[in-house]
Amino acid sequence: MSDLLWQPAKDRIENANVTRFRRWVNDKHDLDLASFTALYDWSVDHLDAFWPAIIDFAELKAESWGERVLIDGDKMPGAQFFPDARLNFAENLLVRDDNSDALVFWGEDKVKSRMSWADLNIAVSKYSQALRAEGVVKGDRVCGYMPNMMETVVAMLASATIGATWSSASPDFGVQGVVDRFGQIEPTIMITVDGYHYNGKQHDIREKVRDVVDRIDSLKKVVIVPYAFDGENTTNIRGGVTYDDFIAGYHGTKIQFEQVEFNHPLYVMFSSGTTGKPKCIIHGTGGTLLKQVSEHVLHCDVAPGDRVFYFTTCGWMMWNWLMAGLAAGATLLLYDGSPFYPSGNILFDYADAERMTLFGTSAKYIDALAKADLKPGQTHDLSSVRAMTSTGSPLAPESFDYVYRDIKEDIHLASISGGTDILGCFVLACPVLPVKRGVIQTRALGVAVDVFDDDGKPVRNEKGELVCTKPFPSMPIGFWNDPDGARYHSAYFDKFDNIWCHGDYVELDDEGGMVIYGRSDATLNPGGVRIGTAEIYRQVEMLPEIQESIVIGQEWDNDVRVILFVVLRDNYTLDTDLIDKIKKQIRSNCTPRHVPAKVIAVADIPRTKSGKITELAVRDVVHGRPVKNQEALANPTALELFSNLDDLKS
Repeated sequence: MSDLLWQPAKDRIENANVTRFRRWVNDKHDLDLASFTALYDWSVDHLDAFWPAIIDFAELKAESWGERVLIDGDKMPGAQFFPDARLNFAENLLVRDDNSDALVFWGEDKVKSRMSWADLNIAVSKYSQALRAEGVVKGDRVCGYMPNMMETVVAMLASATIGATWSSASPDFGVQGVVDRFGQIEPTIMITVDGYHYNGKQHDIREKVRDVVDRIDSLKKVVIVPYAFDGENTTNIRGGVTYDDFIAGYHGTKIQFEQVEFNHPLYVMFSSGTTGKPKCIIHGTGGTLLKQVSEHVLHCDVAPGDRVFYFTTCGWMMWNWLMAGLAAGATLLLYDGSPFYPSGNILFDYADAERMTLFGTSAKYIDALAKADLKPGQTHDLSSVRAMTSTGSPLAPESFDYVYRDIKEDIHLASISGGTDILGCFVLACPVLPVKRGVIQTRALGVAVDVFDDDGKPVRNEKGELVCTKPFPSMPIGFWNDPDGARYHSAYFDKFDNIWCHGDYVELDDEGGMVIYGRSDATLNPGGVRIGTAEIYRQVEMLPEIQESIVIGQEWDNDVRVILFVVLRDNYTLDTDLIDKIKKQIRSNCTPRHVPAKVIAVADIPRTKSGKITELAVRDVVHGRPVKNQEALANPTALELFSNLDDLKS
């Protein structure tokens, strides 16, 4: 199959936001940038011009952006963007006040609702007044233990209007997982639900909420949204009040937007926590706004009237990313529940019914659709869907094939990658460039992404470490309870001095496209040769017998040997023939070094709440080391499947 899968039509290139932006930059700065590549080069060579251009082009609001754009720009960490700015995040998202849809919500097949821009403004006004009445002020923490629903959006925006700092977790988190996160930042107000819907069932979290509240002394008020159980039996939760009672008596008056510093804490995000208590990563107001708006508007081509969807929970950074779609004047399509209930068509039902324009999801979801042999392009009207984005893990080349064959031929498919650490992407979509099989299209505008070898030298068409050589606005402003910045520095800057090292094992081609081979800390090293885990997953999961897999390196005989665990599809058995088939598939398409020493069948694979498989946790279990924080896993009992296996003793 040809590597070229999609080429944007001429009129699409001409009308793209990024094309208009390039011409606007040319006019404003008397330049002649003739291509996206030229624009990218300019954006990283002239950070002090690029980020103000984003502000002007997107018409972002501030009391003042200040005269200075970047100080200490040669220091990482230490650089500061717009040190004199005063702005409000929510003011830049509440950009409309009309009767068109701002939010649409589906809770599986149980709940459907929508909220206009006018009603969203009223709801945020009421909720922010109620927060202020409870004494919430700039710098206080407000949290959500919530599904991805409209009230969550309202609560976040209301918190931001005050200059409070928002954190969220999804309701499938266990008590310890929530306490490990929220307990560190001492929130004063929490919004939650009585339960949620998943896979057609009601899941009761009322007891979990009681336990969480009892273990976080700082909480003064708990706002409870009746969702799965109509709010019954919630009155004995300390500080508990229903959502309607919390906002009762307030009217939709003009919102007071507290103007805050560029680096004022907007969000506290949490690392996965699978190697200990989650790190609390603090993200600033201005940096988050600029980075996410640049991605929505320029890279994803989002415009007023678009209908933007991302399949995400409130425990994953893609929820925070999705929120910034409001700043582009788009409608947000929210979904909570299983993407396979009542069938694998539910999200395409949503796309069809609500005229979705951007369909955001995960690589694992696309792979699952392919394995289920679903053909949404034949069963649904997807004419409105212009783009599909995928993240969470590398998107396999075969998944690219599946999308163009069985979902839609004329679609901008974009594998994207970045993370909680930057609340955005290092590499992502470009609506004016072709899509090539298995390749992420481009580096993010304004972000000096490179690839270094082990000696810290830039390389092309070779595997190495994903790095960033210059500062960018959405770098964290620090970690919570890290007063000297030591933990922050060790997380990103220990490997290369004054260079952000992200921890991805990647390859950058001459045209700026990237392939990601996995996390550096999960990279396999048999015989001292580095192997990316994604290379093995791609080959194994092509086989019809295999549902999913996870691969680790086991310390063995003064070296490392590759161990592959597979989850089989129904009606298959891991016999000698299948093991030989797996090994042949890997050897033929990779190298002999990639071939696993052992192939072992397991019933399940542990994963984080956001759906990422946990190679490091499995590696620890195999080596008899404790997994420090199993609460961070969606299915911690799966770890037992990897403990003390006889097959790994010889």
